Amino acid sequence: MSTPEIEVEVVTAKPRVQQVSRSHLSLELGHLYMEDLLRGPKALREHFAMIKPWADFAIARHSGSGRVSTCFLVDEYFSRIRSPAELIPELIEAAAEAGIVIDYLARESGCAQTGEISPAALVMARIVSVPPQGTNGLRPSAHETGWLTNSEGMSRAGGVEQAMAALRPWSPPKENGVRSHSICMDVQLWDAPDGVRRWSCAFLAAVWQLLRLGLLRHEGRSIVTPAPWHGRHPDHWSELPPVIKLSERAHPFYAFRTMTVLETRFAQVEAAVRTILGQVAVDPAVSALTARQAASQGIDLPDDLVQRISHVFSDGV
Repeated sequence: MSTPEIEVEVVTAKPRVQQVSRSHLSLELGHLYMEDLLRGPKALREHFAMIKPWADFAIARHSGSGRVSTCFLVDEYFSRIRSPAELIPELIEAAAEAGIVIDYLARESGCAQTGEISPAALVMARIVSVPPQGTNGLRPSAHETGWLTNSEGMSRAGGVEQAMAALRPWSPPKENGVRSHSICMDVQLWDAPDGVRRWSCAFLAAVWQLLRLGLLRHEGRSIVTPAPWHGRHPDHWSELPPVIKLSERAHPFYAFRTMTVLETRFAQVEAAVRTILGQVAVDPAVSALTARQAASQGIDLPDDLVQRISHVFSDGV
């Protein structure tokens, strides 16, 4: 009697992608450097008074059935001069004086590392550099160099010219996908001055946008969950969660679209953010889930990631 052959097929289970609740809009009420925050309560009051008309406009556009959540990002990645125990009450009070409610407060270092997970490293792994037309692949990738470009002819790989070789004629750079005239940009994503990778401000700002859009996952799960905080704030930023919920009545932290209100001096950084996001390949499962979620709520969501983010630049004039 022969033994029947048994075929065993091993199926590797893919992690289920977690769906997150979303507001229609995540409105960022400024992104100040730590040196700006050193200027004290008066400067904070001036800041919130300046952005108040823009915040009111954005919220009014979504009045009725629209959901808007507000957030504020503190730069304590590059410097931690002021403690949260000092700064957070000043922020809340200055915003309230202008009639503004901060729903969520985030730490910029949380964009670099959250527990055992690095949101920045997750995004870096999803950078897909746009190959310039006609290139031969000699230029190292952004993963090797820490530099990302949107153009042909920029960030060229170095090499030693032969002593008697003819000089190569100058040729201008050309933006990838240019329509009429090029606007070329090289963006530094990270460096390692002490042998440890240090993410750039522009790259962390791009990670911050992806966090607000709810498009980052680790093994299928969302990597940041806003946590309520009651009582006195700690003396050290590392003792706070990456994102804390300040308002009990806040709409969801994640949103289908983002708007960021900034002073004009941040325009160059935000242009770099848009360049970076234009070369990020979001997990297709997350993209599909988000699209279905938007469609079920009657929300027109652009396929292009960069079109989901907007900026308002103002110096109060």
